[in-house]
Amino acid sequence: MRNDNHRIPLLEGRRVSKYFGGLAALNEVDFAVYPGEIVGLIGPNGSGKTTLFDCLSRVQDLSSGQVFFKGEEITHKKPYQVAHMGLARTFQVIRIYRKLTVLENMLLSRQWRGETLWRQLRPSHRQTEERAKELLHFLLLDRLMHEKAGNLSGGQQRLLEIGMALMPDPDLILLDEATSGINPTLIETIKDRIRALNREAKKTFLLIEHNIHFIGDLCSRVFVLNYGQKLAEGTPEEIVNNEAVIEAYFGADGGENDVE
Repeated sequence: MRNDNHRIPLLEGRRVSKYFGGLAALNEVDFAVYPGEIVGLIGPNGSGKTTLFDCLSRVQDLSSGQVFFKGEEITHKKPYQVAHMGLARTFQVIRIYRKLTVLENMLLSRQWRGETLWRQLRPSHRQTEERAKELLHFLLLDRLMHEKAGNLSGGQQRLLEIGMALMPDPDLILLDEATSGINPTLIETIKDRIRALNREAKKTFLLIEHNIHFIGDLCSRVFVLNYGQKLAEGTPEEIVNNEAVIEAYFGADGGENDVE
């Protein structure tokens, strides 16, 4: 789904900046993600992609600028507050409870609402357990629900992390390197599940990705960061043919698979 200037962005950043000492990790970055889109965020290593995710999900404070979600400013909100509003994320390094089962991971990922760990895992949360099992079935992990999460393959762990992000039924999911280190078969599974969630469940995605083919297959628009600034924005086709982008990422060897 393409940008529509008559709609309010689901997520919007205005002149988002983040400084570490004298170094600008992000420098006045503007962007907007509209409901129903799958948008890519790419850039060389150190370009500020994960820092931007951290600022959007309120893991880190902005140095300056503003962030809006559903038309409401969230610049100074806490991470749990934006999570309750419907913004979820995954991380570059997979975050799961490896010694717990797949199902237990799903149950723990719902919003806590001040409950103890024991109350989170009690069988009496029947509706929560039913939702967890439905998502595991959708993600093709239902046969592994009683397996320890640490025994899963890298791709299966990534699918589990996506499932955990989906448990609170968010409107927008930020995916940080969903295919990193994943075998090609599971990459296709992840792609298929993201596409289905977007089409059938009306979920909106902003995703950091290294694989340009993955981006091209899924995304209607792509943002490019370089040295903390927005270098380009456009369709995947426009981006891969953009001379500045080619120079920033692909270099002289013309590589096209691993966009860092």
